[in-house]
Amino acid sequence: METRRITVLSAGLGVPSSSRLLADQLAASAERQLAASGYAVTVDVVELRDLAVDIANNFVTGYAAPRLAEVIAGVDASDGIIAVSPVFSASYSGLFKSFIDVLDPKSLEGKAVLLGATAGTDRHQMVLDYAMRPLFTYLRTRVAPTAVFAGPQDWGNNDDGGSPLSARIERAAGEFAALLQGAQPQQKPSPMASMPFEQLLAGISRGR
Repeated sequence: METRRITVLSAGLGVPSSSRLLADQLAASAERQLAASGYAVTVDVVELRDLAVDIANNFVTGYAAPRLAEVIAGVDASDGIIAVSPVFSASYSGLFKSFIDVLDPKSLEGKAVLLGATAGTDRHQMVLDYAMRPLFTYLRTRVAPTAVFAGPQDWGNNDDGGSPLSARIERAAGEFAALLQGAQPQQKPSPMASMPFEQLLAGISRGR
């Protein structure tokens, strides 16, 4: 049985967090749909607020503390990313963008990505297409066509067993699961990293 590893990035600041709640529901739906297609799934949930100090220090020192380094390695090893951010000033949060900035820009290339956002008003729902999607397109990821926005009116609205939010989650997670099925893009090692040590050393010598 093939395994797919998903890293969930939640940039919510509160406890409890609506961003984390949305992220958990997206992950649960994706895991269920992948399992139905015969895949084993591992899900790693990362609360970015717990890494805020390490992320800030990384910008100043250029060094990732062990906890942050472990998360970065987990993102690199993942097949897919579920990224959910609260909206501040009509865009993703500074914490969310700061974490993306500490990653190697090539580490997300080719990965499947499912986007989500939360806010206190529906006026912010376009952040998904005008801020988050362009960011992940620039990073050369494969973004699921449907992204999910959740506002205050979406929580607790399950009177018929299938709220508008739950329907959007199922559709988006299904598209994300489809991206994770079949052969996945493989990261290409850098030319120098794949060279034998003797050739690498010779190349450095010639460059002097």
